[in-house]
Amino acid sequence: MDFELNEAQKKLQEAARDFTDREIVPAARENDINERFPEDILQKMAPLGFLGALVPKEYGGAGFDYISQAIILEEVGRGCSSLRTILSVQLSLVEYSLLKWGTDEQKDKYIPGLCNGRLLGAFALTEPGAGSDAASIKTIATRKKDGWALNGSKTWITTGGRADVLIVFARTSPEEGHRNVAAFIVEKGAPGFTTKEIKGKLGLKSANTAELFFENCLLPPEALLGAEGEGFKIALSALDNGRFGVAAGCVGIIQACVEASVKYARERVQFKKPIASFQSVQDLIARMAVDRDASRLLVYRAAEMKNRNLRNTTESSIAKYFASEAAVRAAVDAIQVHGAYGYSNQYPVERYLRDAKVTTIYEGTSQIQKLIIGESLLGVRAFF
Repeated sequence: MDFELNEAQKKLQEAARDFTDREIVPAARENDINERFPEDILQKMAPLGFLGALVPKEYGGAGFDYISQAIILEEVGRGCSSLRTILSVQLSLVEYSLLKWGTDEQKDKYIPGLCNGRLLGAFALTEPGAGSDAASIKTIATRKKDGWALNGSKTWITTGGRADVLIVFARTSPEEGHRNVAAFIVEKGAPGFTTKEIKGKLGLKSANTAELFFENCLLPPEALLGAEGEGFKIALSALDNGRFGVAAGCVGIIQACVEASVKYARERVQFKKPIASFQSVQDLIARMAVDRDASRLLVYRAAEMKNRNLRNTTESSIAKYFASEAAVRAAVDAIQVHGAYGYSNQYPVERYLRDAKVTTIYEGTSQIQKLIIGESLLGVRAFF
């Protein structure tokens, strides 16, 4: 496969890099410290097509391919992982699910607003007792003559407290199991729907994360996304896309670690010479560069398969597993290059580590990714 970027992709990369350096990087530290949601930066992304990268132009999107989406998420992730996480949810989970599973009416109602920044989306699958075991969700949807009633709760939902439109998963039967799961579109302000922001996170501090509560939350019949028993299938297809987005963002974290470490190593003088001349420092930075290139190629492989509409569950899991673990390694090494200064928020590398760690957990832990990869090789399912 040829992974040389075409001219349009090169121009997009340049635009995304320029936007990140100009708008995202200068605000990232203060947004992190103050746990400030970057609404202003999100709005500036809309005219560039970043909020609707994959969406066809007929719905107000940019009509980009998956390589282009990876480029955007890498560059944004290089500047601020909180912002990249918000963007990933919007693109990879919400817009993707609506495009693939929504009716024409649902697409017309929500997708243009998601692309132009008027609407913010969230994807609500995880519950207090159902993380990796998504089939065991307890939130239940009861059919009424005039629609559905949701009862239950969700947790660790990115942008959950700010979203205007949420895709929420619930069981339609008291019996557990993936065949009884359905997906619903819930709008902000729906009766019986409340949220509570989660504070005290290690990283992603400027990305809103919330608990969601549904108490006889009444939804119209048209709130159902896809067919009644297709919820688990919708969730898995979205997570394939979401893991790809996380992996692309992790490439950005590694690139940021490389850039910060190279700059510091050239400037920091010890024993009367720059530490860039020390073999041990070069070893740390070389490992980052290898992990960056390997991660990017794995992301591009998954992107190319998506562009060709080929099944890519395993390839997306490989990219997510490798890139997320590599991002943590790179951040640890970047702190080591910076020494004591790396332990302070005077430099960005400590934030890179805090933000990188969650990428090995959300949208499927590293352990779950290895089980998915193992199943593809062995033909034996380790769970459900």
